[in-house]
Order: sequence, then C-alpha cells, then structure tokens
Amino acid sequence: MMYDYVIVGAGSAGCVLAGRLSADPAVTVALLEAGGRDDAFEVRVPVAFPKLFKTSRDWDFSTVDQPGMSGRRLYWPRGRMLGGSSSMNAQMWVRGHRADYDGWDVPGWTYDEVLPYFRRAERRVGSNHGGVYGTDGPIVVSELRSPNPATAAFLRACEETGIARLPELNGPSNEGCCPTPVTQDRGRRCSAADAYLGPAAKRPNLTILTAAPARRILIEDGRAVGVEYGDGAVARARREVILSAGVIGSPHLLMLSGVGAADELSAQGIEPVHDLPQVGRNLHDHLASAIILHCPEPITLTGAETTGNLLRFLLARRGMLTSNVGEAVAFIRTSPDEPAPDIELVFAPVPFVDHGLTRPKGHGLTIGAILLRPESRGRIRLDGRDVVIDPAYLSAPADVRRLVAGLRAAKALFATVALKPYAGPPMDPYWGAETDEELARWIRERGETLYHPVGTCRMGADDESVVDPSLRVRGVAGLRVADASVMPTINRGHTHAPTVMIAERAADLIATA
Repeated sequence: MMYDYVIVGAGSAGCVLAGRLSADPAVTVALLEAGGRDDAFEVRVPVAFPKLFKTSRDWDFSTVDQPGMSGRRLYWPRGRMLGGSSSMNAQMWVRGHRADYDGWDVPGWTYDEVLPYFRRAERRVGSNHGGVYGTDGPIVVSELRSPNPATAAFLRACEETGIARLPELNGPSNEGCCPTPVTQDRGRRCSAADAYLGPAAKRPNLTILTAAPARRILIEDGRAVGVEYGDGAVARARREVILSAGVIGSPHLLMLSGVGAADELSAQGIEPVHDLPQVGRNLHDHLASAIILHCPEPITLTGAETTGNLLRFLLARRGMLTSNVGEAVAFIRTSPDEPAPDIELVFAPVPFVDHGLTRPKGHGLTIGAILLRPESRGRIRLDGRDVVIDPAYLSAPADVRRLVAGLRAAKALFATVALKPYAGPPMDPYWGAETDEELARWIRERGETLYHPVGTCRMGADDESVVDPSLRVRGVAGLRVADASVMPTINRGHTHAPTVMIAERAADLIATA
C-alpha cells in the first residue's frame, strides 16, 4: 500500500504524529504498531500499571550485565500496544526544568521555543496557576482525585526540611515539592492513544495497523521509501517515513536497515547503507534507588485491591485505584554547586519493590531517589539481528555520589515530625543501610530504572548527530526520528511530556516541509 506518511510505533510520539498529520484530509497516514490494542482493564485503572509488566503488552526488555549494579541484568518494561509506554506508565506529567531545553543547545529547541508545544498538548483540569498549562489540548492533565493521607505528610515533611512548596510543578523551574500532575481524566488514565488516536481513528485517511512489527526501512538511492513489516508486507511512503519506535526500537530499526556504524553493521552481516556511527550511542536513563519503611498505620495502597475500592472506582472514579503510586515529588539540589535540581524524590504510599511485581507483605512507604542528570553513557547495539541494551549504569563515579546524597535526603524526610507517625523500621528488601558505603552498596544491589531512557538517536546541529534540528536522519532523505531517542540529554523531570512535545513540534516540521 502507498501512503504519504508511514509512522513506525504507536507510542507517546507516534500517536501524536498520527493524530496531527491525519488532521489534513489531503494526506494519507499509516501507523504501524508491533503490539495490539490497549483494551485491557489494567490500562484504564491508574494504580494497576505494574500488572501490565511482563505480559504480552510489554516488550519485557533486559539490559546486559551491569558491572556498576553488582553484575545484575536490569528489567526494562516498555509498552507494546497502542499508546506504547503511555498506556502502562505512572501517568506523571513532568516537563522538567528550563535549563534542560536551553542546555540542548539545538536551534529551535530552547525552553521558550518548545513551551508552546507543551501547552498545545495539554488540557488542564483543575487549578491552572497563572496559566502554566494549555487548556484545550488532547491530553488531560489533572490532580489526583483521592490522594493518600500519607502524601500530605510527605509534602509537610519536605517543607519541614526547607524544600519549598510549589503551587505548580510545571513552571520554568521545578525546584521544590508538589503533588504530582497526572495524565488522568476523571480518575482514569489518559494515554497518548486516548488523547490523539481516539479522535482520529475513524478518519478515512488514517490506517492503524496493529500486530505489525517493522522489520526494516526500505531505502532506495539514498531515500527512505517505505517500511517492511510483519511477514513481508510493505507500506510505501510518498513523502516520509517517521520512526517513533522509541529509544530502543528506533536505533534498532535504523541499524537493521543499514544505517549506523558501517564497520559494526558489516560485522553483524548487515550491508551498510549509510555510515552514521552515533546511532545507538548516548544512551542514558534515570536510575532510581529507594528507602522503604514499614508504616504502622494501615492506610497505604497495600490495601487497595478490595471489592469496595473496585466499586468506588467503577461507580465514582475515586478511591485508591485512582492512585498513580508516585503521588508527590520533590526536586532538590544535593549541592549549591548544582545549577538546577540533580535529584528527584518520589513519594509512594506503598512499598514499591521490584517494579511493583512483588506483592507487598504489609503496609509501607517508599521514597525513591532518582538521578536526574546521569553522567554515565551507554549504547544500543546489535547481536546479529537482536538488540543489546547496555546503559552502563554508574560507570561515572559522580552518579554514585549524587544518588547516595539523594538517599540521605529521603532518610531525612522520614525522620521529620510530619512523617514520623507513618515511618516505622526498615522494610524488606531494604536492610537499613546507613553509611555512604552501605548506601552505595544498596544502590548497586537493588537500584532500578525509572523507565526514562533517552538519547540513542541524538539530535544536534553538529555533523556527528544522528538527526538534525528538524529531526531528519543525516544522510538519508525522507526519513525522520521523533521520540525520546532524539533528546541530546535527559530532562530533569519525566520523559512522557517531552516526548509528546517533540512529536507535536515534529508534526509542524513535517507538515511545513
């Protein structure tokens, strides 16, 4: 089949592009998704996202052995369905800090230039302090409907330790504490598929293909002309092929199609089409570690799965099942020398262990410390046609130092007057690490991803970047990448919001090309 645009991946970015580009009835758009529909009940229930992990709706990736993480292979869940990871994330809409985008140093992508695209995506429900948010975009951004009582205590604890209470998290600076803004519509998840594909699905010029994994990009005479998918089917593109397959999928597909480091591709039996050595490099991620304590009050999400809570959700869209788990956050600097926050503290009113796959053994609380600006850099590479994920966690010594400082900040919060009534002894698997050496060991033994990998198709104005400031793949005409893989450096926030922003801007760049 022939289309004007072929988009690979129906995740946070692909849904935006399909919705925006197909709004022009004069063009035809095909959206290829490797997974299936997003029709599982667990997709709709905010607190239930861990139940989607390691199912058919999850790519269920793992890293290679990580020397900096006690030799462990870390599990990386990624959404494999319409909406991608926006259909199985914790719904946190956190743009980041002004310094993130100004620091990219890419023409057209400063904070002031990307802000309108954030706002174009947003429809704020509830208070909109000073017009921070957009008001008529597709993605509903709201406040939690039924926050846990311990969450208010966490915010008081932050203030008690000198962390400023912010009226709104998504202003130019996020330094301070705030309840988490969430992508929920009246207590139910609002994914990129809900926001962008739902309204567009019936358009005759949009074809949505599920169970359609992309195999390679068809490149003829230096131009991308289509995508081979499934068992040999082909979707051809008159104008452009757009990769929105994510931080793993986009560089993987480029390499399978002969775009990457030529010598490495040849060594894997792939004929090089264009030598682009940085494809797959610059991989980095938000690494998380946490303090987990018993809670003497039986108020936590451990008690969420009851018939009463289910009925409350079904009938009123309220109650514990509307929790996104990470109910409040604080962005802090661990040193006055830091130009902006380098640690995020995430509060969860539940013992969140092993990505939520381990059922809590009792009531507990978690404060996670997240490394916002990792110096460690890894890569995506091939082993034959398979993808190999190596984030090289903690290969930069400064990353350990900052995370240890973050855990100390978490411990200080648990020791406050505000949180003391809810903070009991250490809860398994946390064994009560105290010294810097013990905390570093705890990080290496039990640290996990916060699900925010970026950077493997780096955008830049320099010739070595994978895509240019218009997101065009260098050296291959008619081919762009638009997803979190183009981010030169990770934001001091969460990656769903900037991925949507990137796709919103990409839609304009493509439509005006």
